[in-house]
Amino acid sequence: MSCPICEKRKAARFCPAKGEKICAVCCGTEREVTIDCPSDCSYLVAAHRYEDEHRRSLPADTPLLVEKIAQDIVYTHQQLMAALAFSIAKFCAVQPATVDADVLAAIQALAQTYKTLSSGIIYEKPPAAPLPRELYAALIALFSELKRQQAERAGSASLKDSDLFNLLVFLYRMGLLRTNGRPRSRRFIEFLRSQFPQSPELKREESRIIVP
Repeated sequence: MSCPICEKRKAARFCPAKGEKICAVCCGTEREVTIDCPSDCSYLVAAHRYEDEHRRSLPADTPLLVEKIAQDIVYTHQQLMAALAFSIAKFCAVQPATVDADVLAAIQALAQTYKTLSSGIIYEKPPAAPLPRELYAALIALFSELKRQQAERAGSASLKDSDLFNLLVFLYRMGLLRTNGRPRSRRFIEFLRSQFPQSPELKREESRIIVP
């Protein structure tokens, strides 16, 4: 039987996303590109293991790469970083179609917003695509709520826009290194989810693997 994707090579690997066998070449080239692979697919797991052993570096023209951020920013704002990561993971659990590229687009846009806010300028440019735009709005709401709560606590230091900017830049860079750059990759999302293993709100979706 020939591969249903290329219609040339022999179909040898069962693809859980498509529910049928495809060839090894199409499995490798279309994985997380045109095929929306379940995270527990054995071929996907093996590919991710290989990627972990061959880490990629960020190109020099990567957005926000030139920004200088404090090395201890995560340690001095651990709770804030945890709240930010959890909110993103929760959004992705509610919106399972979200991919790494959506998350990164939202974080990048939000970082640009807080960069201008920290300099005293108000300028917003939310992402155009629906999912990144929704996540952007959700994170704006999170920061507004955290600032409100902090303002109500007597003697509590105010949450600086510059600190939020630094955390967003850190998270953006981390996401770029965690993802593999494929259009349907969810490696960064899975990493964020793994930081809260006990949370029922982030429960992984049922496996889409179909036993042949």
